[in-house]
Amino acid sequence: MAFRPAEGAAGQDGPGADASRALEFRLLGPVSAARAGVAVPLSGAKIHTVLAVLLLARGALVADSRLSTALWGDAPPPTSNAQIYTYVSRLRKTLGNCVRITRKGPGYVLDARDAEVDLFSFERLDRLGRQALEENRFEEAGRLLGDALDCWSGQALENVTEHLLRFERPRLEFLRAQALERRIEADLSLGRHRSLVPELLSLVARFPMDENLRAHLITALHRSDRQAEAVQVYGEGRRILDEQLGVVPGQQLSEAYLRMLRGEGVPPRRPLMLLPARAAAFTGRAGEAARLRSLLLRRPSGPGARLRAALVTGMPGSGKTALAAEVAHGCAEAFPDGVVHADLQDADGAARPPSAVLAELLTALGETEDPARTARLGPSELVRRYRARIADSRLLVVLDDASGDAQLAGLLPVGPDNALLVTSRARPAALPAAHTVSLGPLDDEDAVALLAETAGADRVRAEPAAVRDLVRYCAGLPLALRIAGARLAARPQRTVARFAAQLADPRTRLAALSYGSLDLSRTLGRALIRLTPGTAAVLPWLAPVGPGPFTARLAGEVTGLAEAEAARALEELVDAGLLFAEPDGALGEDRYRFHPLVLLHAATTPRRDLPR
Repeated sequence: MAFRPAEGAAGQDGPGADASRALEFRLLGPVSAARAGVAVPLSGAKIHTVLAVLLLARGALVADSRLSTALWGDAPPPTSNAQIYTYVSRLRKTLGNCVRITRKGPGYVLDARDAEVDLFSFERLDRLGRQALEENRFEEAGRLLGDALDCWSGQALENVTEHLLRFERPRLEFLRAQALERRIEADLSLGRHRSLVPELLSLVARFPMDENLRAHLITALHRSDRQAEAVQVYGEGRRILDEQLGVVPGQQLSEAYLRMLRGEGVPPRRPLMLLPARAAAFTGRAGEAARLRSLLLRRPSGPGARLRAALVTGMPGSGKTALAAEVAHGCAEAFPDGVVHADLQDADGAARPPSAVLAELLTALGETEDPARTARLGPSELVRRYRARIADSRLLVVLDDASGDAQLAGLLPVGPDNALLVTSRARPAALPAAHTVSLGPLDDEDAVALLAETAGADRVRAEPAAVRDLVRYCAGLPLALRIAGARLAARPQRTVARFAAQLADPRTRLAALSYGSLDLSRTLGRALIRLTPGTAAVLPWLAPVGPGPFTARLAGEVTGLAEAEAARALEELVDAGLLFAEPDGALGEDRYRFHPLVLLHAATTPRRDLPR
């Protein structure tokens, strides 16, 4: 296989850089070099030893004394320095301009920054796999760790001197054993116990005193309903440890045996998966998705560990639900008991009662009682049953479009092994502000990418000027861009320019941003339902202030409200995602700004008399 350089190992291009990228070095097996897949001829254990020591130094200075010890141990010949010089010269000649070996002070430096070294590839993959395992991303961990182990082609440093072997091989083989154990742990977490049994039987036969491998074998046999064999494996291990080392089994081996005796750790049931489908086109939120995964997958620790929670906020149509679904699907394997989802608003945009949501969640979680009867239980009983049902679970709960703390109070899961992902236009006080990801409009590049995913890349490339206009009219709002892309995809014979001309007229723009069940005006209109009647009535009267930024004082002058009343309405509109709060102005006043499409909606909404 080809090996990638370790992260951070790339250097600047220089003479021979292109050639060096085709050069591969192996240390995890017989020490060797290959150029473009063809072996580079290296002869003798001492040449291989010098190459190995220089590579293991990772670009640092290797003193003559260190090379001498690796070549001859404690008994170097009188001509050791001359012989070292000869070996280095042969390496320079054999490797050519693929790498640079330079003399510096009392030693040598090998510069192979652009070459590929199997050890560095192994270490990088092992590190990424270990991180994935710590975050319960078992599928990814198993793949990465498997790739890391594939970097090995035998025992490390097979053809070097015994002196170097004595110092370096134990460390490298220990790293290999750790990676193997982690990969087996990932496979066990994924329920692959039956396929692991043959491999573990072979490993335990090769390494009979490795207690961790024996513990994994007992677990795999137990989960495969082979308890009698598991008992034999434990008894044999206990005997070998006593006879060879005079010790008793350690904690991991003993605990695996006790879990088997107690019938614990049986294969988990198929995890629950109740999630909306992933968006067909998901573009432009990579940073936000990574932040949410970090919040949800971070393992809690310590006696005071709290619930892992993350919150996604943003204006209507900003893609909160799509982002939550993408992240939840991507994190699902980290939650063995599954993922459940509840929509906290009804079809008209009104907040659903918590009791109805709890009854729905209990039914999804396996409540056997009739759902209609469950729904008639009192709120406190519903909360009690819900928390009891998930208390010992490792579950991800996704609550979509929360209206506030009152709605969330009884729905929050308990325990550090569960996790919570909430979307909301406002920022509920029940969730820490540090755990919030706020979605703004997409930049032009991401907006074009989202349009290309929906309408087709060829359409977008064919009319770049019209695409730029269309993106500007959608103002970075993902819902508007998805609607535009869907309309273009449905009419492949029409040009982008023709549709952009429809959007150019503010009087027809909102009507044009509707396709099937996707309707921007309806989405923005539903947001008004959650406002107090007075604030809902204020929004159309604010249209004359323009996009902003503007102050509460100006809003009061335009609407005829007192400044304090106008400020209250503006803050409620910010909480509803219908206004953006701007940084304070020079006079220390709060300032506000409209999204262009919300402003257009406000301007086309009929005005009602304001409460006085």
